[in-house]
Amino acid sequence: MRYYETEPEAVYQQVAREHTTQWSDAFEPGHPGGFDDFPNRAFLERVLPELGGVADVLEYGCGTGPAACFLAQRGLRVDAVDVSPEAIRLARLFADERGLLVNFAVQDVCRWPAADKRYDLVVDSYCLQNIVLDEDRAALFRGARDRLAPTGHYLISTALYEPDRVYGNGLRYDAATGVCYREGLPYRRHLTAAALHAELTAAGFTVLSLIDGNVVSRRASGDHRSRAGAGGDTGRREQRAAVGDRVLHAVPVVVAGGVDRPGAADHLHHRAR
Repeated sequence: MRYYETEPEAVYQQVAREHTTQWSDAFEPGHPGGFDDFPNRAFLERVLPELGGVADVLEYGCGTGPAACFLAQRGLRVDAVDVSPEAIRLARLFADERGLLVNFAVQDVCRWPAADKRYDLVVDSYCLQNIVLDEDRAALFRGARDRLAPTGHYLISTALYEPDRVYGNGLRYDAATGVCYREGLPYRRHLTAAALHAELTAAGFTVLSLIDGNVVSRRASGDHRSRAGAGGDTGRREQRAAVGDRVLHAVPVVVAGGVDRPGAADHLHHRAR
């Protein structure tokens, strides 16, 4: 198993044993909200009305399916994937209990098959922070981009670097790369907003909004992956941005006003499923 596979399966087996409903329950004892209180709900509620024309959605890192069910309840056609077989088993049960049709499947998003469908919306529900290595993140972005319709949007919710975060209990943070190691192995990737913005630009996306780890983006109008940061001072500043830099990058457009607070979703041990 690869570094990002072991923990999810163990956590979702714990969720099943304890008869809880989602990833949050394993890290927040007494999590009060239940299945429908998932970390990126407020972000989705805020952004979806602004997008328009959304019919087909792909969510990856779906966990037990709360966001997928939320989207299906709004009449959207939803495909949802996770690397954990136990998560997908539970997700199907929860969707069936609610009478919702969601196409759940087990999928390693660092090893996407060839794309056979385009989506109006691709949603990352706190998966990206667990994909640590550059080559794996590049594969993830490539797969997401290949599956996104030309006019579609790519929504990401992820933990970012926080200067006051304490890395203890055998964890070590490398400020040069944004990688957090646990017992010497890659565990999380916590970038600054500037570094994440530059990474997405290099991967062929145009970032419309980046607020507290919630990203609204779309496919770039041309293939900018090979020349990201080469055309102007803004691009050069993005490429030079240190991962540990505390200055947030000012993105060009904000789709909707307000700020989504990361809250428990950005806790170090909490992948926020």
